[in-house]
Amino acid sequence: MRNSQSEARKRAGKRMRRKRRGKRKQRDGIGRDETRLGGPGMPQRRAVPTLTALCLQNLAQHMQSLWTKDYSDNYLDEYEFRFLVGPFNDLASGLVQELLQLLGSSRRLSRAALHLLLLPHLRQLSLRPCPALANNALGHLIVLRCQGLSVLDLGGCGRLSPAVLVDLAEGLPHLSRLGLAHTQANVQVLSAVGSCCRHLRELDVSGCKKVTPRALRHLGYDLLAQTPGCPTLRVLLARDLEHTEDGDMVAAVAFLLLTLPCLEVLAHGALPNALQLLHSQQLDGTKDSEGFPSLKELVQGQGAVQDGARLRLPLRQLEEVEEDVLGTVHAMCPWAEEVSVWLGDSPSRSGLRELPSWKRLSRVTLGCSGRHGRALAEVLPLAQGLGTRLHSLTLHGFSCRDPLSLSTLLASCPGLQSFSAELEVPPDPRTHDEPPEDPPAPPPRWATDLLPQGLPRLQRFSLTLAGPVPAAHRPVLSSTLASLLCEARHLQSLRLLAVPFQLDSVLEPALAGPALRELRELSLAESRVSAGTVWLLLGSDGPLRRLDLSRCPDIHRRDYDSFLQAVRKQRLDLDITWE
Repeated sequence: MRNSQSEARKRAGKRMRRKRRGKRKQRDGIGRDETRLGGPGMPQRRAVPTLTALCLQNLAQHMQSLWTKDYSDNYLDEYEFRFLVGPFNDLASGLVQELLQLLGSSRRLSRAALHLLLLPHLRQLSLRPCPALANNALGHLIVLRCQGLSVLDLGGCGRLSPAVLVDLAEGLPHLSRLGLAHTQANVQVLSAVGSCCRHLRELDVSGCKKVTPRALRHLGYDLLAQTPGCPTLRVLLARDLEHTEDGDMVAAVAFLLLTLPCLEVLAHGALPNALQLLHSQQLDGTKDSEGFPSLKELVQGQGAVQDGARLRLPLRQLEEVEEDVLGTVHAMCPWAEEVSVWLGDSPSRSGLRELPSWKRLSRVTLGCSGRHGRALAEVLPLAQGLGTRLHSLTLHGFSCRDPLSLSTLLASCPGLQSFSAELEVPPDPRTHDEPPEDPPAPPPRWATDLLPQGLPRLQRFSLTLAGPVPAAHRPVLSSTLASLLCEARHLQSLRLLAVPFQLDSVLEPALAGPALRELRELSLAESRVSAGTVWLLLGSDGPLRRLDLSRCPDIHRRDYDSFLQAVRKQRLDLDITWE
């Protein structure tokens, strides 16, 4: 009798202890599938701000109410002041730049604050976050007070007149980087840039509707001095300009290629046609009436004549090249390191076969412009030919007809640092008329040996699957992803988007081992992943900072709320997105 009573008391005590543990878990916001956080987990606790960061945040927070109040009330519209002796004059240039960035990102940058922070020792200034504040009066202040600027970004500042832009180009002789995207830049502005900015290395005039072929010629050649302009310019971004395809624009781009001797990047839609023009050497009809030298004279001045040496250009990056002109482009730019190519529907073209012969090529972007796309297997000879030289590969519009083609492609280029692909998996015609069946339960672990050499340098991986994936493809694709995650030890950014099959069994092998220890950004938007796997992610080792679960069908509001509750309670430095 006594033995039975003691056993009953023991069983009751165990039940009470289990209940107390369950209540503690509920109080802590930890459910059955959740992992207790706070140890050396993947999302780390928010770092203690430095004293400098706290001071700058305090300045930004009280800028309007304290630091700029006297200036705003009494002197804001007085533009005659060449210099101001204010509270920020003793701040180092780097701190002034950090304060400007903090005010801009938090939308606290006012006209008064900007006036007080335009200091003579400022070296970098970006008005892109606040284009509404950039007017002509402010432009004159920049010329007066900030003549030591080396970087100036006026992107989107459409209120600045061409005359003020000319004054900026003429009054800031030390500029090495200038951003004029989506401004009123015109012939006069680019003429001033070409003749006055002798140390300029980067220029952005993308989206400037007033930049004409004549304006580009004035950028490349100073008519008054009869010398080429911008002798040190290496990067010229001129996307989305008007009249890209007409003959004048093509000739103007060819003119820039010949007058800018250090140009390595020219982002312009007419670049491939300009290279074809120079390669054909049909330059007799390119004489200019304003006094610019003709293309033929420029070619001869470089020592390349029609029957002599071949003209070669120092371009390192080429954009939007058609497949059938790759041979011509390579002949003109033998030192190219990066190329983006548009492919047609016909696999008989030989452009892809020529790319492995490009000796310095390391970054490739391929896009299918045709209606039907191309098979992923067609990229395999390119990957195998470049081998470890290939550091970045981006694919758009390819069809993954063979489930093994993705793993074979990745295994062919073990030196990859960045990979991005948007793939379509065509339906299996043999099962087209069959009724849909529930997919079989995934095995505990997929094979993780499909990448024998691994991807030791891979830092960024992105895969988007368009449309449903046939059941026959899912095991191979799952094993490919599981192998990738287990072998890419230095992965920092991972995006698995719109993956229609369950990713739990793909992620779990990597989470159970030493992989993903350097992962900082993870996006599983529109993919199948359970709340339990998310809790495993939150509890594993690594510096995860951003997690995107947007439109994940298996993540519900209650799951998202519990994630946020755990992050807040443990003060983790992690942003989670869900909708």
